[in-house]
Amino acid sequence: MRFIKIVIQNRIMNYEIDKQDHSKLDKLDFQILSILVEDAKVAYTKIGEMLFVSAGTIHVRIKKMEQLGIVKSQQLIIDPVKLGYDISAFIGIYLQQSSMYEEVVAQLKTVPEIVGLNYTTGLYSIFLKVVCRDTKHLKDLLHDKIQNIRGIQRTETFISLEERINRQVKLLTEE
Repeated sequence: MRFIKIVIQNRIMNYEIDKQDHSKLDKLDFQILSILVEDAKVAYTKIGEMLFVSAGTIHVRIKKMEQLGIVKSQQLIIDPVKLGYDISAFIGIYLQQSSMYEEVVAQLKTVPEIVGLNYTTGLYSIFLKVVCRDTKHLKDLLHDKIQNIRGIQRTETFISLEERINRQVKLLTEE
C-alpha cells in the first residue's frame, strides 16, 4: 500500500490507496493534478514545460485519469451573484422514510436552483445547496418545488451570509 496526503481546508489527512485500484498513478500524475487544481486552464504545453515532459504525455496522462474516474470533468465555474442570484442557502431535508431516498433525489434533480446535494448522517437525510435571486424566490422554491415532493417530511433552511472558501482538494504525494 502507498499513501496519498490530501490537504482539506488546512487539515492534512492521509488516505491509504489500494495499489491494485490505482497502480497506474505515479508521481507525474499527482504533479499534473496539483497544477490543474490550481488552474484548470493551463495549457498542456505549459504543464509539460513545468514538468519537463511533452504536451502529448500530459494529454495521455489526463485522458488516463479521466478513464480511471479521477478527473471527472473540466468545467466552467460562474459567479451566480453576478447573474442575479443573490441568495445562497442550505436546506436540510428530513425524509418520511429512508427507503424513499432514490425517488426524492430523482425529483430534486429536476430543480435547477439546486447546485449541490449530499446524502448525510445526522439530523438530515439530505443536505442541499441552492441559489436563488432573492428571498421571495427562495420561499417559492421551498413552498412550490421542494416541500411538494412526495417523501419529504420537512425541511430546515440556512441562508449563507458569505462564502469565503470554495476550492478543490489540494494534493500532496507521499511515497
